[in-house]
Amino acid sequence: MSLYGVMRTGVSGMSAQSNKLATVSDNIANVNTTGYKRASTEFSSLILKSGSGKYNSGAVETTVRYAITDPGNLHFTTSTTDLAVQGNGFFVVSDTSGKTFLTRAGSFVPDSQGNLVNAAGFQLMGYNIQNGPPNVVANGFNGLTAVNINQQMLQAQASTKATVAANLDPSAAIIAGPAGPGNFTSKTSVVTYDNIGNAVTLDVYAAKTAANTWDIQIYNGATQLTTGGAATTTFTFDVSATGKGKLDLTLPSPTSLAINIPGGSPFTMDLSSMTQVASSFAFKATVDGNAPSAIEKVDVDKSGVVTAIFQNGSKKALYQVALANVPSPDNLTPEVGNVYSLNLKSGDVQVDISGTNGLGTIQSGALEESNVDLADELTSMIEAQRGFTANSKSFQTGADLLDVVVNLKR
Repeated sequence: MSLYGVMRTGVSGMSAQSNKLATVSDNIANVNTTGYKRASTEFSSLILKSGSGKYNSGAVETTVRYAITDPGNLHFTTSTTDLAVQGNGFFVVSDTSGKTFLTRAGSFVPDSQGNLVNAAGFQLMGYNIQNGPPNVVANGFNGLTAVNINQQMLQAQASTKATVAANLDPSAAIIAGPAGPGNFTSKTSVVTYDNIGNAVTLDVYAAKTAANTWDIQIYNGATQLTTGGAATTTFTFDVSATGKGKLDLTLPSPTSLAINIPGGSPFTMDLSSMTQVASSFAFKATVDGNAPSAIEKVDVDKSGVVTAIFQNGSKKALYQVALANVPSPDNLTPEVGNVYSLNLKSGDVQVDISGTNGLGTIQSGALEESNVDLADELTSMIEAQRGFTANSKSFQTGADLLDVVVNLKR
């Protein structure tokens, strides 16, 4: 056995214990870091060939492993843009240069440009769904864009449709002529919006012109908006045992009125649910569109849909947050900022919507805590300290024996 080999083995042991102490120190430093995953040092022996009567001391080598798939506890917050993944998957984020990474750190807040960024400055990525469902690319990040809420400030939407639930009083007296100001049986108004968000009031006049027959006209002040003649504004009701006061579609009776809102878009008032039953006049309408309004808050549901809630109470779905995963998450490469990059060992990325294809769900108003167990790390620190000390003793013993050999010449 070589005394130099003993000393080298001792150095190898001290180096291995130093690596373990380094991972322990890193874990303790990040015990309160959102989404941080614990690192650990694994030891393996390096054996040298030895003869039957002679032993050559080897060494020890270390491998650092990351417990990325080990989830941390959820910590609930008051911010709806604080996000956590419950189950498998990672948020897709990008840095300022556009490079894409994966992370579990979901402490997102709007920056000066309105982009949702986490504490490390990485932008949350998602699919823009304002014009329809997302086109998900399963094996790549194509189509993903930074989730931005500033673009939605003070937006107006023109009204295009109203859905009406109404009842006309069958006991009302019959009056002559088309309905309009000064000639009506029943009247109500609805508020709509033009292309730039101005409120436009539509007056709806109904006149009973014959038994079970009504003429309905829409005005804006003194201006008649309905056109096309009596056939398109005359509504007839079937009061038979089968019709039960609903619109008689066999005549045929129209089911809607189409107009152009002044300064706005073509507008349809759906009257297909209107009835004439033994009750007084009633009129309820649901109208789309809205006046210019700022975003009051942003909500994120379990499927990752980011919805803007405006000050006027209207809502609009903006983005679909994407989740990604890889076949071997524990082999991802940790990067600065508590993010991970892909490598050959981790496998290719798979992107989809939360709650599908084995991916977890998104919890709004919560953050995933570090999965570091402080008591366990302190125990590992003591183990590393004792191991380092013991290895230093074997090195020191080899050095002392080498001194004895050198001193034999004296």
